[in-house]
Amino acid sequence: MRITSALVDPALLDLPWSTPLEEWPAEHLVALPQGISRHIVRFVRLGGYVYAVKETGERVAEREYDLLRALERIDFPAVEAVAIVADRHAPDGQPLDPVLITRHLQFSLPYRALFSYTLRPETLERLLDALAALIVRMHLTGFFWGDCSLSNTLFRRDAGAFAAYLVDAETGALHSSLSNGQRGEDLEIARVNIFGEALDLQAAGLLHESVDPEMVCEEVVQRYERLWHEITYEQQVERDARHDIEQRIRRLNDMGFDVAEVALSTIDNGRYLVRPKVVDAGYHTRRLLRLTGLDAEENQARKLLNDLDAYRAESDLTDEQQAAHRWLTEVFEPVVRAVPAHLRRKLEPQELFTQIVEHKWLLSERAGRDVGMGPAVQSFLSDVLVHRPDEQAVLGVDVDAV
Repeated sequence: MRITSALVDPALLDLPWSTPLEEWPAEHLVALPQGISRHIVRFVRLGGYVYAVKETGERVAEREYDLLRALERIDFPAVEAVAIVADRHAPDGQPLDPVLITRHLQFSLPYRALFSYTLRPETLERLLDALAALIVRMHLTGFFWGDCSLSNTLFRRDAGAFAAYLVDAETGALHSSLSNGQRGEDLEIARVNIFGEALDLQAAGLLHESVDPEMVCEEVVQRYERLWHEITYEQQVERDARHDIEQRIRRLNDMGFDVAEVALSTIDNGRYLVRPKVVDAGYHTRRLLRLTGLDAEENQARKLLNDLDAYRAESDLTDEQQAAHRWLTEVFEPVVRAVPAHLRRKLEPQELFTQIVEHKWLLSERAGRDVGMGPAVQSFLSDVLVHRPDEQAVLGVDVDAV
């Protein structure tokens, strides 16, 4: 027996590798829901972790192991490859297929398992959004899946929404980027697979009567296309149209994507081409602290960085550190100082600024233009902040004494 692994769990050696996976005794197995697979797959619990063990060909196992490891290095939402076990032999000397071992994603289920129960329409909406977002992230990464299906996708809850994860990469390929033809082929494979599985669920009486199999697959494709367009299209904006840039960022946030930076290039007539760069969640607190020294919660940091990036775009500043320093001294600190002393106990500075930015957004929406930070600050102070209770009253702590 030969094990290939970056970090071998010694407990793996105790599994019955000389037995075909289909014949493994029940004491080694964990009963978990799984989708349709062309391979034999079993779940085992070792040392507090659950692993998925899949029999496959050696070259296929090596290729999928390498792909999953590569996806892990770029922090793509996929299961974690653990090991390959090859050179297996039965007691009579007959060779057995190698196995690929992956770590099971905690608190997750295959889409197929979830579709096997009655779903509320709003739950189905969130699931389709998550699957479309996964495919978009995959294509932005340059990964061609080649076998997207309900069974090859895991989901788990994510703050009221769902996050989707790739679970089978044996048909995949990682490139520097994908052509439109490659994306289209991958999307068509996904559409056909999802339609077929939905029909299978319907035939088995496991699909809710209100769910149309054709609608399910078409909705995923349509959501993918809308999201891909929103992320990748080059938007022309006027030089002073900061509000248009903020609208673009907010739409991406609403679709579940965070924006790391906004790239602009000058075109004729004083206009810009805007191209946002999207990233996964969990990014903003670290970036804000690195650039400004401000320590904020993730949602606060996202809004602060959105404002910083919009400021950088309209100020024609290419150096990120310089833009952050100027934003801190010319925008953030003046806003905080504008609050009268008797109102400063009501909100901490980071939360105060984010609420003023949100207030400015609402005023700009009503006016159909960017109203500017100065008027927004004055309006927030007189119409909103003055009516809020002091933080110290809420927390029971004298903030001046801390």
